[in-house]
Amino acid sequence: MTDAAGLLATATRSMREGSRSFATATRLFDARTRESAVLLYAWCRHCDDVVDGQALGLGRVAQAAPLHERLATLERRTQLACAGVPQDDPVFDGLAVVVRRHRLPAHLPLELLAGFAMDARGTHYASLADTLVYAWRVAGVVGVMMARVMGATGAQALDRACDLGLAFQLTNIARDVVEDARQGRVYLPADWLRAEGVLPEPAAVAAPRHRQQVARVAARLVRAAEPYYDSARAGLCELPWRCAWAVATARGVYRAIGREVVRRGPAAWDRRVATSPVAKGWHVLRGAAVAGVLQAPAAVPMHERPQELFRRPM
Repeated sequence: MTDAAGLLATATRSMREGSRSFATATRLFDARTRESAVLLYAWCRHCDDVVDGQALGLGRVAQAAPLHERLATLERRTQLACAGVPQDDPVFDGLAVVVRRHRLPAHLPLELLAGFAMDARGTHYASLADTLVYAWRVAGVVGVMMARVMGATGAQALDRACDLGLAFQLTNIARDVVEDARQGRVYLPADWLRAEGVLPEPAAVAAPRHRQQVARVAARLVRAAEPYYDSARAGLCELPWRCAWAVATARGVYRAIGREVVRRGPAAWDRRVATSPVAKGWHVLRGAAVAGVLQAPAAVPMHERPQELFRRPM
Protein backbone atom coordinates (compact mmCIF):
# COMPACT_ATOMS: atom_id res chain seq x y z
CA MET A 1 0.00 0.00 0.00
CA THR A 2 1.25 3.49 -0.87
CA ASP A 3 2.65 5.37 2.14
CA ALA A 4 0.47 8.05 3.75
CA ALA A 5 2.66 10.96 2.64
CA GLY A 6 2.62 9.73 -0.95
CA LEU A 7 -1.15 9.31 -0.92
CA LEU A 8 -1.71 12.86 0.29
CA ALA A 9 0.86 14.40 -2.07
CA THR A 10 -0.71 12.74 -5.10
CA ALA A 11 -4.24 13.67 -4.04
CA THR A 12 -3.29 17.28 -3.28
CA ARG A 13 -1.70 17.67 -6.71
CA SER A 14 -4.84 16.29 -8.35
CA MET A 15 -7.05 18.73 -6.45
CA ARG A 16 -4.93 21.80 -7.17
CA GLU A 17 -4.85 21.04 -10.89
CA GLY A 18 -8.45 19.90 -11.16
CA SER A 19 -10.49 22.30 -8.98
CA ARG A 20 -9.22 25.60 -7.66
CA SER A 21 -12.57 26.34 -6.01
CA PHE A 22 -12.48 23.11 -4.02
CA ALA A 23 -8.85 23.73 -3.13
CA THR A 24 -9.78 27.14 -1.72
CA ALA A 25 -12.49 25.66 0.49
CA THR A 26 -10.38 22.79 1.83
CA ARG A 27 -7.74 25.18 3.14
CA LEU A 28 -10.25 26.14 5.81
CA PHE A 29 -10.59 22.59 7.16
CA ASP A 30 -8.63 21.25 10.10
CA ALA A 31 -5.70 19.06 9.00
CA ARG A 32 -7.42 15.67 9.44
CA THR A 33 -10.61 16.69 7.66
CA ARG A 34 -8.63 18.35 4.87
CA GLU A 35 -6.59 15.18 4.33
CA SER A 36 -9.71 13.01 4.04
CA ALA A 37 -11.46 15.52 1.77
CA VAL A 38 -8.47 15.69 -0.56
CA LEU A 39 -8.16 11.89 -0.73
CA LEU A 40 -11.87 11.57 -1.51
CA TYR A 41 -11.63 14.28 -4.16
CA ALA A 42 -8.72 12.49 -5.85
CA TRP A 43 -10.74 9.28 -6.18
CA CYS A 44 -13.78 11.17 -7.55
CA ARG A 45 -11.58 13.06 -10.03
CA HIS A 46 -9.86 9.88 -11.17
CA CYS A 47 -13.12 8.04 -11.81
CA ASP A 48 -14.58 10.99 -13.68
CA ASP A 49 -11.48 11.24 -15.87
CA VAL A 50 -11.43 7.53 -16.65
CA VAL A 51 -15.07 7.64 -17.75
CA ASP A 52 -14.64 10.83 -19.80
CA GLY A 53 -11.26 9.87 -21.24
CA GLN A 54 -9.71 13.05 -19.84
CA ALA A 55 -6.95 14.14 -17.51
CA LEU A 56 -8.10 16.37 -14.63
CA GLY A 57 -11.23 17.23 -16.58
CA LEU A 58 -9.23 18.70 -19.47
CA GLY A 59 -8.30 17.48 -22.94
CA ARG A 60 -8.68 13.94 -24.24
CA VAL A 61 -6.37 11.03 -23.53
CA ALA A 62 -6.19 7.66 -25.23
CA GLN A 63 -8.11 4.87 -23.50
CA ALA A 64 -7.15 1.31 -24.33
CA ALA A 65 -10.31 -0.34 -22.99
CA PRO A 66 -13.94 0.21 -24.05
CA LEU A 67 -16.03 2.35 -21.72
CA HIS A 68 -18.04 -0.52 -20.22
CA GLU A 69 -14.79 -2.27 -19.30
CA ARG A 70 -13.37 0.89 -17.73
CA LEU A 71 -16.51 1.26 -15.64
CA ALA A 72 -16.38 -2.37 -14.54
CA THR A 73 -12.73 -1.94 -13.51
CA LEU A 74 -13.55 1.19 -11.51
CA GLU A 75 -16.38 -0.61 -9.72
CA ARG A 76 -14.24 -3.65 -8.91
CA ARG A 77 -11.34 -1.57 -7.61
CA THR A 78 -13.69 0.66 -5.61
CA GLN A 79 -15.26 -2.39 -3.97
CA LEU A 80 -11.78 -3.66 -3.08
CA ALA A 81 -10.88 -0.27 -1.60
CA CYS A 82 -14.07 -0.26 0.48
CA ALA A 83 -13.13 -3.72 1.72
CA GLY A 84 -9.70 -2.40 2.76
CA VAL A 85 -7.72 -4.42 0.19
CA PRO A 86 -4.37 -2.71 -0.65
CA GLN A 87 -3.89 -2.03 -4.37
CA ASP A 88 -0.62 -0.11 -4.53
CA ASP A 89 -2.47 2.77 -6.18
CA PRO A 90 -2.67 6.15 -4.41
CA VAL A 91 -6.18 6.84 -5.71
CA PHE A 92 -7.80 3.65 -4.42
CA ASP A 93 -5.59 3.30 -1.36
CA GLY A 94 -6.57 6.88 -0.49
CA LEU A 95 -10.25 5.98 -0.81
CA ALA A 96 -9.63 2.99 1.49
CA VAL A 97 -8.23 5.36 4.12
CA VAL A 98 -11.34 7.58 3.93
CA VAL A 99 -13.74 4.62 4.06
CA ARG A 100 -12.01 3.13 7.09
CA ARG A 101 -11.49 6.41 8.93
CA HIS A 102 -15.06 7.70 8.51
CA ARG A 103 -16.96 4.40 8.18
CA LEU A 104 -18.33 5.26 4.77
CA PRO A 105 -20.87 2.68 3.56
CA ALA A 106 -19.66 1.11 0.30
CA HIS A 107 -22.93 1.90 -1.46
CA LEU A 108 -22.11 5.63 -1.41
CA PRO A 109 -19.00 5.59 -3.63
CA LEU A 110 -20.64 2.97 -5.83
CA GLU A 111 -23.61 5.31 -6.32
CA LEU A 112 -21.24 7.88 -7.81
CA LEU A 113 -20.08 5.28 -10.31
CA ALA A 114 -23.75 4.62 -11.15
CA GLY A 115 -23.98 8.29 -12.06
CA PHE A 116 -20.99 7.99 -14.36
CA ALA A 117 -22.66 4.96 -15.94
CA MET A 118 -25.60 7.22 -16.83
CA ASP A 119 -23.16 9.29 -18.88
CA ALA A 120 -21.84 6.14 -20.51
CA ARG A 121 -25.35 5.07 -21.52
CA GLY A 122 -26.23 8.49 -22.85
CA THR A 123 -29.20 8.80 -20.51
CA HIS A 124 -32.04 11.07 -21.66
CA TYR A 125 -33.33 13.60 -19.13
CA ALA A 126 -37.00 14.13 -19.88
CA SER A 127 -37.76 16.35 -16.90
CA LEU A 128 -36.17 18.12 -13.96
CA ALA A 129 -36.88 15.03 -11.86
CA ASP A 130 -34.62 13.00 -14.16
CA THR A 131 -31.89 15.64 -14.02
CA LEU A 132 -32.08 15.59 -10.23
CA VAL A 133 -31.54 11.81 -10.14
CA TYR A 134 -28.35 12.32 -12.11
CA ALA A 135 -27.36 15.25 -9.88
CA TRP A 136 -27.86 13.06 -6.81
CA ARG A 137 -25.59 10.36 -8.16
CA VAL A 138 -22.72 12.55 -9.32
CA ALA A 139 -22.88 15.30 -6.68
CA GLY A 140 -25.50 14.79 -3.97
CA VAL A 141 -23.86 11.57 -2.88
CA VAL A 142 -20.50 13.35 -2.79
CA GLY A 143 -22.07 15.90 -0.44
CA VAL A 144 -23.23 13.07 1.80
CA MET A 145 -19.76 11.50 1.84
CA MET A 146 -18.14 14.86 2.56
CA ALA A 147 -20.55 15.47 5.43
CA ARG A 148 -19.57 12.16 6.96
CA VAL A 149 -15.91 13.12 6.54
CA MET A 150 -16.73 16.28 8.53
CA GLY A 151 -18.24 14.20 11.31
CA ALA A 152 -21.95 14.57 10.48
CA THR A 153 -24.01 11.38 10.62
CA GLY A 154 -27.55 12.56 11.44
CA ALA A 155 -30.22 12.28 8.76
CA GLN A 156 -30.97 16.02 8.75
CA ALA A 157 -27.34 17.00 8.29
CA LEU A 158 -26.89 14.45 5.49
CA ASP A 159 -30.06 15.69 3.77
CA ARG A 160 -28.72 19.26 3.77
CA ALA A 161 -25.33 18.06 2.50
CA CYS A 162 -27.07 16.25 -0.34
CA ASP A 163 -28.96 19.46 -1.12
CA LEU A 164 -25.72 21.38 -1.48
CA GLY A 165 -24.35 18.76 -3.86
CA LEU A 166 -27.54 18.99 -5.93
CA ALA A 167 -27.29 22.79 -6.04
CA PHE A 168 -23.64 22.58 -7.12
CA GLN A 169 -24.47 20.16 -9.93
CA LEU A 170 -27.40 22.19 -11.25
CA THR A 171 -25.07 25.20 -11.30
CA ASN A 172 -22.40 23.19 -13.12
CA ILE A 173 -24.91 22.04 -15.72
CA ALA A 174 -26.02 25.62 -16.37
CA ARG A 175 -22.43 26.84 -16.64
CA ASP A 176 -21.28 24.01 -18.94
CA VAL A 177 -24.35 23.61 -21.17
CA VAL A 178 -22.64 24.32 -24.47
CA GLU A 179 -19.40 22.51 -23.64
CA ASP A 180 -21.35 19.41 -22.58
CA ALA A 181 -23.49 19.54 -25.73
CA ARG A 182 -20.36 19.65 -27.88
CA GLN A 183 -19.31 16.43 -26.16
CA GLY A 184 -22.65 14.83 -26.95
CA ARG A 185 -24.34 15.33 -23.57
CA VAL A 186 -27.50 17.23 -22.66
CA TYR A 187 -28.49 17.41 -18.99
CA LEU A 188 -31.09 20.17 -19.31
CA PRO A 189 -34.65 18.87 -18.91
CA ALA A 190 -36.00 17.98 -22.37
CA ASP A 191 -39.46 19.36 -21.62
CA TRP A 192 -37.94 22.76 -20.75
CA LEU A 193 -35.97 22.81 -24.00
CA ARG A 194 -38.98 21.84 -26.08
CA ALA A 195 -40.99 24.61 -24.42
CA GLU A 196 -38.39 27.01 -25.85
CA GLY A 197 -38.55 25.43 -29.29
CA VAL A 198 -35.17 23.65 -28.98
CA LEU A 199 -34.80 19.94 -29.64
CA PRO A 200 -33.16 18.16 -26.66
CA GLU A 201 -30.26 17.05 -28.83
CA PRO A 202 -26.58 18.04 -28.53
CA ALA A 203 -26.36 19.70 -31.95
CA ALA A 204 -29.42 21.85 -31.30
CA VAL A 205 -28.35 22.87 -27.79
CA ALA A 206 -24.85 23.79 -28.98
CA ALA A 207 -26.09 25.74 -32.02
CA PRO A 208 -25.35 29.50 -31.78
CA ARG A 209 -28.80 30.31 -33.20
CA HIS A 210 -30.37 28.84 -30.03
CA ARG A 211 -28.28 30.77 -27.48
CA GLN A 212 -31.18 32.97 -26.33
CA GLN A 213 -33.50 30.01 -25.75
CA VAL A 214 -30.82 27.92 -24.07
CA ALA A 215 -29.93 30.88 -21.84
CA ARG A 216 -33.52 31.02 -20.62
CA VAL A 217 -33.50 27.30 -19.81
CA ALA A 218 -30.13 27.61 -18.03
CA ALA A 219 -31.49 30.54 -15.99
CA ARG A 220 -34.49 28.40 -15.06
CA LEU A 221 -32.13 25.68 -13.86
CA VAL A 222 -30.17 28.20 -11.76
CA ARG A 223 -33.46 29.27 -10.16
CA ALA A 224 -34.30 25.63 -9.50
CA ALA A 225 -31.03 25.35 -7.54
CA GLU A 226 -31.96 28.16 -5.15
CA PRO A 227 -34.14 26.14 -2.72
CA TYR A 228 -31.33 23.60 -2.44
CA TYR A 229 -28.80 26.33 -1.64
CA ASP A 230 -31.21 27.67 0.99
CA SER A 231 -31.70 24.23 2.52
CA ALA A 232 -27.95 23.61 2.61
CA ARG A 233 -27.34 26.89 4.45
CA ALA A 234 -29.56 25.74 7.30
CA GLY A 235 -27.47 22.58 7.71
CA LEU A 236 -24.26 24.47 8.51
CA CYS A 237 -25.21 24.51 12.19
CA GLU A 238 -24.69 20.73 12.25
CA LEU A 239 -21.01 20.97 11.30
CA PRO A 240 -17.88 21.85 13.30
CA TRP A 241 -16.98 25.54 13.00
CA ARG A 242 -14.13 25.22 10.49
CA CYS A 243 -16.09 22.79 8.34
CA ALA A 244 -19.11 25.11 8.38
CA TRP A 245 -16.83 27.95 7.29
CA ALA A 246 -15.41 25.91 4.39
CA VAL A 247 -18.84 24.76 3.23
CA ALA A 248 -20.32 28.25 3.49
CA THR A 249 -17.42 29.53 1.36
CA ALA A 250 -17.92 26.88 -1.33
CA ARG A 251 -21.65 27.54 -1.29
CA GLY A 252 -21.06 31.25 -1.87
CA VAL A 253 -18.61 30.65 -4.72
CA TYR A 254 -20.86 28.25 -6.64
CA ARG A 255 -24.01 30.27 -6.09
CA ALA A 256 -22.22 33.31 -7.51
CA ILE A 257 -21.25 31.29 -10.59
CA GLY A 258 -24.90 30.47 -11.25
CA ARG A 259 -25.92 34.08 -10.86
CA GLU A 260 -23.22 35.16 -13.29
CA VAL A 261 -24.50 32.66 -15.86
CA VAL A 262 -27.93 34.27 -15.56
CA ARG A 263 -26.48 37.79 -15.74
CA ARG A 264 -24.55 37.07 -18.93
CA GLY A 265 -27.53 35.53 -20.68
CA PRO A 266 -26.71 34.27 -24.19
CA ALA A 267 -23.07 35.36 -23.71
CA ALA A 268 -22.61 32.98 -20.77
CA TRP A 269 -20.72 30.48 -22.92
CA ASP A 270 -18.48 32.87 -24.83
CA ARG A 271 -15.93 32.22 -22.09
CA ARG A 272 -16.14 29.99 -19.05
CA VAL A 273 -17.70 31.58 -15.97
CA ALA A 274 -15.20 31.51 -13.12
CA THR A 275 -14.57 33.25 -9.79
CA SER A 276 -11.65 35.66 -9.50
CA PRO A 277 -9.15 35.37 -6.61
CA VAL A 278 -10.51 38.63 -5.17
CA ALA A 279 -14.08 37.33 -5.29
CA LYS A 280 -13.00 34.06 -3.68
CA GLY A 281 -11.35 36.01 -0.89
CA TRP A 282 -14.60 37.90 -0.33
CA HIS A 283 -16.53 34.61 -0.18
CA VAL A 284 -14.04 33.27 2.39
CA LEU A 285 -14.76 36.27 4.63
CA ARG A 286 -18.49 36.09 4.06
CA GLY A 287 -18.45 32.34 4.68
CA ALA A 288 -16.92 32.94 8.09
CA ALA A 289 -19.70 35.40 8.93
CA VAL A 290 -22.46 33.05 7.73
CA ALA A 291 -21.04 30.11 9.67
CA GLY A 292 -20.61 32.27 12.76
CA VAL A 293 -24.21 33.46 12.71
CA LEU A 294 -25.63 29.97 12.22
CA GLN A 295 -23.48 28.46 14.97
CA ALA A 296 -24.06 31.22 17.53
CA PRO A 297 -25.91 30.17 20.73
CA ALA A 298 -28.83 32.41 19.81
CA ALA A 299 -29.12 31.08 16.25
CA VAL A 300 -32.57 30.18 14.95
CA PRO A 301 -33.10 26.37 14.93
CA MET A 302 -32.81 24.61 11.58
CA HIS A 303 -36.00 25.14 9.60
CA GLU A 304 -37.93 22.17 8.27
CA ARG A 305 -36.77 20.96 4.89
CA PRO A 306 -39.38 21.64 2.16
CA GLN A 307 -41.25 18.49 1.24
CA GLU A 308 -41.09 19.20 -2.49
CA LEU A 309 -37.30 18.94 -2.64
CA PHE A 310 -35.60 15.84 -4.00
CA ARG A 311 -35.28 13.04 -1.43
CA ARG A 312 -32.00 11.19 -1.36
CA PRO A 313 -32.56 7.42 -1.68
CA MET A 314 -29.75 6.45 0.70
